[in-house]
Amino acid sequence: MARAENKESAGPATRLVADIARMMRLRKGMTQEQVGVETGFSAAAISAMETCAQPASDQMLVALGGALGDELGIFEQAREYVRLDKYPAQFKNYVLLEQRAVGLCLYATLVVHGLFQTEAYARALIGGGYPPLSDERVEELVEVRIARRALFEREPTALIEVILEESVLRRVIGSEEVMRDQLSHLAECAKRRNVTLQVLPLDCTLMGEYAGARGEMDLLETPEHDRLVYLEPQDESVLISDPAKVSTYAQRYAKIRSQALGPRESLGLIERLAGEQE
Repeated sequence: MARAENKESAGPATRLVADIARMMRLRKGMTQEQVGVETGFSAAAISAMETCAQPASDQMLVALGGALGDELGIFEQAREYVRLDKYPAQFKNYVLLEQRAVGLCLYATLVVHGLFQTEAYARALIGGGYPPLSDERVEELVEVRIARRALFEREPTALIEVILEESVLRRVIGSEEVMRDQLSHLAECAKRRNVTLQVLPLDCTLMGEYAGARGEMDLLETPEHDRLVYLEPQDESVLISDPAKVSTYAQRYAKIRSQALGPRESLGLIERLAGEQE
């Protein structure tokens, strides 16, 4: 069910789309029920969109364009901006940088990095988090998390490195079936030409060194070739641009990489763990 508090917290793109949809509907002399029939959504869903009680999904925006005669493609263009409104506040600035990045070096210690999550894994993870979220909010966050995958297909191609702790692969999220599909998805991602996936093994500490002890990080290179570090401890957002600090994080990442399994060994481990879930 759409939440009344969404009306107060709705972002600017969500509000603009709601106003445009309502004005176009009224100009065409259509009721919310009629728009619902044309789009395949209920009248209640159209009402919730127009009042910002429930932001429009990607599917609704596409359908609205057809139902309301959007020759300019306003609703199609609005998809990216409405999607941005749905991200958690601390993540909005970073996701814009992520989608433009020419290079990413990612290190995940607890769960699969968001860029590499399957829909079912993301739903189980987000739905099982704290504080509890409504089913509608869970679906919104799943939708925008999966939408980040567009980076993999973007031109020009972004080069992506990701290092996952072995414990991430062994921690079952959702169910064994969900985890098997997630591992299989990781294996497919590892075979992409623009992706390098490595696993930091549980026994890497036997040599007396463990460079990953200070936690997760995302290192990003912008189209202007500036380097940034993004951290997200306990739902807080830290974006670091100071060159000296970024250099320290980059050196730490390089050390973590040196302690990880090679790409082929990592792929073999992932495929073996996926087989164990069957």
